[in-house]
Amino acid sequence: MIKVSETAKKKVAELMADDGYDATIDYVRVGVKSGGCSGLSYELKFDHSVNDTDKIFEDNNIKIAVDKKSFLYLIGTTLEYSGGLNGKGFIFNNPNAQRTCGCGESFSL
Repeated sequence: MIKVSETAKKKVAELMADDGYDATIDYVRVGVKSGGCSGLSYELKFDHSVNDTDKIFEDNNIKIAVDKKSFLYLIGTTLEYSGGLNGKGFIFNNPNAQRTCGCGESFSL
């Protein structure tokens, strides 16, 4: 399962609306791809539909779609949002990551 914090929920709903998506029916697509300074990097985008092979979750009234390969890397992850002085953006709090880069956008197992 992938969880969504309250602050991330608010920011996701705001950004989805800005991009023409509806947080009550559309999806946040979360994934992992090769790259980044630690080997793997996170992907986050919005989607109107899902694939047959996607894992679907809903937490804090946000629908999340994850492809099967990425799901293995993201089990137990919480999507958070920080708007503080140290930078702002989405943060993946991933208990499976052995090492992360300084910016938090990539990780390794």
